[in-house]
Amino acid sequence: MTAADPQSESEPESAVETARHQLERAAAHLDVDEGIVERLRHPTSVHRVTVPLERDDGSREMFTGYRAHHDSVRGPYKGGLRYHPEVSEEECVGLSMWMTWKCAVMDLPFGGGKGGIIVNPKELSSDEKERLTRRFAEELRPVIGPMTDIPAPDMGTDPQTMAWFMDAYSMQQGETTPGVVTGKPPIVGGSYGREEAPGRSVGIITREAMEYYDWDVEETTVAVQGFGSVGANAARYLDDLGASVVAVSDVDGAIYDPDGLDTTDVEDHDESPGMVSGYDAPETLTNEELLELDVDVLVPAAIGNVLTGENARDVEADMIVEGANGPTTTTAERIFEERGIPVIPDIIANAGGVTVSYFEWLQDINRRAWTLERVNDELESEMRTAWEDVRTEYDDRDVTWRDATYIVALERIASAHETRGLWP
Repeated sequence: MTAADPQSESEPESAVETARHQLERAAAHLDVDEGIVERLRHPTSVHRVTVPLERDDGSREMFTGYRAHHDSVRGPYKGGLRYHPEVSEEECVGLSMWMTWKCAVMDLPFGGGKGGIIVNPKELSSDEKERLTRRFAEELRPVIGPMTDIPAPDMGTDPQTMAWFMDAYSMQQGETTPGVVTGKPPIVGGSYGREEAPGRSVGIITREAMEYYDWDVEETTVAVQGFGSVGANAARYLDDLGASVVAVSDVDGAIYDPDGLDTTDVEDHDESPGMVSGYDAPETLTNEELLELDVDVLVPAAIGNVLTGENARDVEADMIVEGANGPTTTTAERIFEERGIPVIPDIIANAGGVTVSYFEWLQDINRRAWTLERVNDELESEMRTAWEDVRTEYDDRDVTWRDATYIVALERIASAHETRGLWP
């Protein structure tokens, strides 16, 4: 697609298209063997399964599930499982690629995986969701394991889903295997702080970026699209730092107060659907209008492809920090680059989730739980180290923040491929 193409600015691009474009931009700045780059354009494998479900009324229904494995040169595959009507093979492949880069940026010993079921979880009872999850675990059992592929929660799934998944896998293995998934409740091997971690890391990276640009946090205004797990925790972290969070939203709309919202008083959309947009605020907006507010920091933390060629020129934020996966299209990225608006990419900003998943995996292997204080301290340290690695590339090269982040990731992945070689 080119800027001259009239459809290019309005048509959404797939996660695979975006991920491949970002890979090639990073590769252009490095002396990487073209064979390795070509290998990274494609997944190692994609598993498609049929998941039968007995509904509460006794009828049976078939659902399609996927698990994409992108690259495991640095360790087991790692990535979420989502239950959503728009899950597709292509989406899983693209998201698994992002997980590869994300793990490499954070220097975690994992590769990228992603999966899900084509289903609307809101149309399932709790019992139906449990049966679907347990059967999905059984269908995927040949390709998952604590040293092979470690799923985690994503859209439409949660800690309880992971507990069911782990239990189903363990029953077939004949032993409790908590390390097969992360994001579980702490009572069955989950880590304290895991659910809050992606939003917390968005807050940490936003803080680091504000320090880089020498912004006074107490003079900084923030708008957050999506007040779910990621957005709510990011907003509350930044609010606690002293920033003024002036707008937040859920799927039904946005609330806006130029004097700043009390983020602890606004209910999390995951807890109470509709309560964000129904909150008593001076002004209500649409989600689209929130993206165009005149604020210092915009955090798109809802879904992908919300910043496009159609609205990128109307965005008035001075900086964008991606909380969601893939909220910015390639066309929008190019426009922001032309306009001098820095975009801090998702693969570092929301990487707190996979980082604390790594901590959880370590705790499960060693059968020793960490305190919340230790988890948060370790997360702080890992995020600051990753930020410094990316900042060094950004300062040393004439590139965007996204390019700098991908350069860090690709350099590590390519070096691992070179060192291990190709067998046979």
